Amino acid sequence: MTKKINSIGIIKESRPDESRAPIAPKQISTILEKYPDINIVVQPCDNRTFKNSEYLEYGAKISEDINSCDLLFGVKEVDVNRLIPNKDYVFFSHTYKLNKDTLSNAQGTPGMDKKELLKSILNKKIKLIDYENIRAANGARYLGFGRFAGVVGCYNTLNLFLSQNNFQPLARAYKINNYEKIKNNLSKVRFPNFKLLVTGDGRVNNGVQEILKYTNIKKVSDEDFLKKNFEYPVYCNLETKDYVIHKNKKAFELKHFIEFPKEYESRTFDYLKESDLYISAHYWDPSSPKIFTKEQLSQFSKLKIIGDVTCDVDGSIPSTIKSTTIEEPNFFLNTNTFSETDISNSNLAVMAVDNLPSELPRDSSTEFGNGIVNEVIPYIIGKDDGRILNSTITTEGRFLEKYNYLNEYINS
Repeated sequence: MTKKINSIGIIKESRPDESRAPIAPKQISTILEKYPDINIVVQPCDNRTFKNSEYLEYGAKISEDINSCDLLFGVKEVDVNRLIPNKDYVFFSHTYKLNKDTLSNAQGTPGMDKKELLKSILNKKIKLIDYENIRAANGARYLGFGRFAGVVGCYNTLNLFLSQNNFQPLARAYKINNYEKIKNNLSKVRFPNFKLLVTGDGRVNNGVQEILKYTNIKKVSDEDFLKKNFEYPVYCNLETKDYVIHKNKKAFELKHFIEFPKEYESRTFDYLKESDLYISAHYWDPSSPKIFTKEQLSQFSKLKIIGDVTCDVDGSIPSTIKSTTIEEPNFFLNTNTFSETDISNSNLAVMAVDNLPSELPRDSSTEFGNGIVNEVIPYIIGKDDGRILNSTITTEGRFLEKYNYLNEYINS
């Protein structure tokens, strides 16, 4: 039976460097027009990209007290001390991929104990709906910040190239906080000759492709990327079917790869040997093959810069030995010792910011909020077509059957 929703809350983010919001101010009026009997309460937050006054202007109430709200929306994981018992929460928990063997691959807020988070949610009998699992029947996600992760990740990686090669770097994305200005900045740069490899074919990759259109970097085929030399900068995009291959050389099928990723291996070696820069914009599961190994990295003599947009520490990109921050987005790696070092002793620069969309918080929050307004709230308040049930990880102190495997994780 659908729970009656009388009040919706937008929570203050627990992470101090998180400036995004799940719903933008203008979208408040859209919700209220459709559901005039619902109250919307916004917790005040100094870090949020939108001012409290903007939410007030469009009909929300501002209050620290959200205890009366039935449904609470956030962006990232919630500090366990802030969790209110018996409430319905919707946020990115970064927990559904976890098991006792994949803790080191956990995404999300650094220092946030996922095991403690899940235990607290269960103890407080909270209903947790995770954005990442709100999907259509074909598995496609209805909403995400991936596009802007790709946009900002590509911008940061190209900016790192400029600073590493004695060019004047561009203004940082988070200081501009405007996508149109970022595109304009990039369009004025004439990048020199280099080869850039990009892996991926989803939202994140689309963001990378989108921003590259505003540069003088030309897209070439994978064959030309390997065999030809160019007098201008080029990039090659390897989609999933291009960067993995079945170990027994069976024809690639995406559904089979998703179900049996351990049967595949990476085929990026030759491409990375030709690359000066690499941007990872692919989806990765802990069971999937790594893009390259630590041992292989030393053989990529031309490769000087990696922009790891996926940012899975100890994940598909072994050089990502840590995540970085918006203020300090890059670190330098000595690939012989495989340890972080200063710039003078390094032979690889890595960009690995784990919350890239927060550098364009107004643009990314507005796009994300449109997804909540159109693809989430109607199915929570009205009839669910299965998307909400399938994305509900916990309810009434237990995991739903689909997520029962997390019991083993929290008890390990």
